[in-house]
Amino acid sequence: MLHRKIYQICTEGREVCLFLRDQQRWIEGATIVSLEGDLVTIRYETEEDDEISSWEEMVRLESIGAISHKLASVSRFNSELSIADECPEVEQIHPHYPDSNQE
Repeated sequence: MLHRKIYQICTEGREVCLFLRDQQRWIEGATIVSLEGDLVTIRYETEEDDEISSWEEMVRLESIGAISHKLASVSRFNSELSIADECPEVEQIHPHYPDSNQE
């Protein structure tokens, strides 16, 4: 099942975070480049002392302990969410007032 999920992520080109069990470390912002047999090729960048390095590693499928990817993100700088005019009322986000008993 992990093999199929990694293949799907590879074809979609999504950015993921990987936990490598044998090295006990997380790799953030990685892209799975290829999957051949039980070898997974990943690409990612690291930044140290104002220097950005690009890495490409081949890891065994069995050493991958977890994979996660971001579903969505919201800017911290713009705290007001935009609501489309054509959005159905049941899906609209209304302000929540703690003193009010109305929904």
